[in-house]
Amino acid sequence: MPGRTKAGSNLSTEEKIKEAARKVFTQKGYAATRTRDIAESAGINLALLNYYFRSKQKLFEIIMTEKMQKYFGVLAPVLNDASTSLETKVESIASKYIDLIIENPELPLFVLSEVRNNPEHFIKLTEKVDFLNQSVFLQQIAKKQPDIHPFHFLVSLLGLCLFPFLMKPALLRIANLKEKAFTDMMLERKKLIPVWMKAMLKTKSVLPVI
Repeated sequence: MPGRTKAGSNLSTEEKIKEAARKVFTQKGYAATRTRDIAESAGINLALLNYYFRSKQKLFEIIMTEKMQKYFGVLAPVLNDASTSLETKVESIASKYIDLIIENPELPLFVLSEVRNNPEHFIKLTEKVDFLNQSVFLQQIAKKQPDIHPFHFLVSLLGLCLFPFLMKPALLRIANLKEKAFTDMMLERKKLIPVWMKAMLKTKSVLPVI
């Protein structure tokens, strides 16, 4: 029984450090973050942080991997489901992706800041994630719209889901929205985005044929 108590204590300390790391990395980015900043945010001393996580890089890789697993864990099963139509996939992605960000509001800024400031870290952690290029989803888009690169469609779909969350502080002020009203608007987009994307699929390409 003493061993179980110790394990619970260890898990609690580790999670406290990881939660602080998520916050500080999101606010400052990897390069500007010091392990001392994380320790102070977690309310522990630096020696204890170093006991659990030997380096800032190791801690960052753990946090970033968890973030990317959440990010791609939502998309991968939907994109590679050969039994569903393209239209059904669009509905599912919009719904699951928006729910994911509502539950993890720090996720977009965390990933975006590291893509911008430390692309090497991001590429290293995602280099094994090559399911997009071979996904059923992109194949279905290519069949539906052979004259347009399928990534245009995917980027537009994810952008429609993601952009309001990135602009949330400004939108709350500009549109005079309260927190609940913003969340309600995002939930409404779960229904609107598929309508817009389906209309896009029906639109003929305006690109010149070369």
